Amino acid sequence: MDPIDYQILDLLQRDARTTQMQIADTVGLSQPSVADRIRKLDESGVVLGYVARLDPRRIGNDIRAFVGVRISHPRYHDAFARRIQQIPEVLECHRVAGLDSYVLKVVSRNTETLDALISGTLRRIAGVTRTTTTIVLATVKETTVLPLPEEAPAPKRRKEAIP
Repeated sequence: MDPIDYQILDLLQRDARTTQMQIADTVGLSQPSVADRIRKLDESGVVLGYVARLDPRRIGNDIRAFVGVRISHPRYHDAFARRIQQIPEVLECHRVAGLDSYVLKVVSRNTETLDALISGTLRRIAGVTRTTTTIVLATVKETTVLPLPEEAPAPKRRKEAIP
């Protein structure tokens, strides 16, 4: 990847509806060149997808929370991960170091549905021994924009064997 690829990625992650012509004008390439670069970025897995970001409150999900989940033994990790994939209220699931085994970002309509999610679903998954919930009162910053280098990183040098 070169600096132009990073410029293209920056434009797309800020607004995925930016047209290829607009990107071409910004980065100084032709539209077919931009289309080719975007295709390569998609195929390489650098771009994971294109989505519309929604305001959870405007669609009835008034509660956002982070839930720490402790698992009793590593043998439960795979089954837990599979079960979490089936719960639509879980937006993110991260395996973490520390007291908890996982941290979940969840949305819920209200405190009753959050209680049902925690008590009726999460705590009933095999291996779950404890949950701790932090309810979000206000969001100061929330973004999907990743910081990108301004220049392409230098290729890694191979270490030479010391005689």
